[in-house]
Amino acid sequence: MNLIRLVKVGRYYRMGSEVIYALQEVDLAIDHGEYVAIMGPSGSGKSTLMNIIGCLDRPTSGRYELEGVDVSRMDDNQLADVRNRRVGFVFQSFHLLPRSTALHNVELPLIYAGLPAEQRRLMALEALAQVGLSDRVHHRPNELSGGQRQRVAIARALVNRPALLLADEPTGNLDSRTGEEILALFDALWRQGCTILVVTHEEEVARHARRIVRIRDGRIAADERRSVS
Repeated sequence: MNLIRLVKVGRYYRMGSEVIYALQEVDLAIDHGEYVAIMGPSGSGKSTLMNIIGCLDRPTSGRYELEGVDVSRMDDNQLADVRNRRVGFVFQSFHLLPRSTALHNVELPLIYAGLPAEQRRLMALEALAQVGLSDRVHHRPNELSGGQRQRVAIARALVNRPALLLADEPTGNLDSRTGEEILALFDALWRQGCTILVVTHEEEVARHARRIVRIRDGRIAADERRSVS
C-alpha cells in the first residue's frame, strides 16, 4: 500500500467569471520510506499540491488517499486530526512561539493530541535529542541560531511520529552552510526510516532527495528517480 496516492487530482479556483486551474489530473504515488522533492517555478502548482498532500486543502476533483484512507472528502475537524497525527510540517519561517522554550514548542502537537504532561515531556525530549538539541531544551527562539530554530521546528514535526515529514522551502531563511546542515539532518532522518517530502525551487536542495517530481502548469512534467550514494 502506498503512503500517498493521488488519482486524477485537480484543483481549481474561481476568480469572478474566470476559472484558474492550479492542478490538472495529477496522478502520484509515494511509498513509505521515500525521500521526494517537488519542484516547479512560481505558479506551477507545487504549493497547491503540497497543501493537498498536507491536508491543508482539498482537491476539487479526483481522490487523495493517505495510508489507504480517502482524506479528500473529510470535513475540517477530521483533516485537522490527520494533520496533527499523521503529517509533520516544517516551514521556511520556523513558526515557533517566541516566548516559549524549545521543549514547550516541541510539546505543542502533543498538547493538541491530549497527551498527559509527563508523556509529552519525554516524547519532546526524545525528539530534541533526535535533532541534536538536548543541550538547548530550555532556550527560547531568540537564544537560538537560525539553524537551531529550524531543528526545533523539525523536532516538533517529528514528535508525534508522523507518517510523513512535509517540508516547505526548509532552508529558505538559512545561510548556505546552515542549510547544508539541515539537509544533512534530513538525510539522516530518511536513513532512519522517515518519509520526507520537500517542496523547493532550488536544485541544490532537490538533489538531496532520491526522487524529484517536477510540476509545470498544474501537471507532473517529470518524475526522476536518483540512485542512492
